[in-house]
Amino acid sequence: MDFGLRDRRALVTAASKGLGRACAEALIAEGARVYICSRDPQSIEATGHAIGAAGWSAADVSRQQDVEAVVRGAVETLGGLDIVVANAGGPPPGVFQTTPLDAWDVAFQLTLMSAVRLVREALPHIKGSEQGRVIFITSITARQPIANLVLSNAFRGAVTGLAKTLSRELGPDQITVNCIAPGAILTERVRELESRPDSPIGRYGDPAEVGAACAFLCSRQAAYITGQTLGIDGGWLMGVH
Repeated sequence: MDFGLRDRRALVTAASKGLGRACAEALIAEGARVYICSRDPQSIEATGHAIGAAGWSAADVSRQQDVEAVVRGAVETLGGLDIVVANAGGPPPGVFQTTPLDAWDVAFQLTLMSAVRLVREALPHIKGSEQGRVIFITSITARQPIANLVLSNAFRGAVTGLAKTLSRELGPDQITVNCIAPGAILTERVRELESRPDSPIGRYGDPAEVGAACAFLCSRQAAYITGQTLGIDGGWLMGVH
């Protein structure tokens, strides 16, 4: 199936490894031209060469000036933007009673405001696209809070609310806005958290499976799907939505 992504211009953040890299690789495999960033200059350069990215730069998406620079770099390199995949490293684990207030400020900037800033900077360029797509990589915690992840539980839900709001506001411009909510996908973060693949499928998810979902939501076939959260969790979530 042709997803209509050949020569589409995409920016994927936090893409040196894990879910961001998987999304970038899936888009490149479909013919998109992809610009990537992450905080580590050496890692993002190595990944850029390895996956055949069109361009890359080091950026901390929790900082406004870095977001401005990375969007500017993507637009200059690609000649515009059709797709933004907003991804950021997850906030540290912890429970409410022992999480210091400054950790809330850091998580707010990293998880919620990075998404806000990326869309604000990229939107003027995406509005000129015939296939505008915004994808937020969130977490299954946005639908089902998980013990010892109070920061993720709070701010991933906020990003989901943002996505739902944007889907209404940007619908007239034919821009779709969706979330991907991974469960126990085998990344470094899951290894650090020692998460178990507690799902009917009985295994960890592969980052490439998240990448495939991202490519589909960016496709022309997904033009009538917006404001949705797609769980990639092996059936772990038991709620009916």
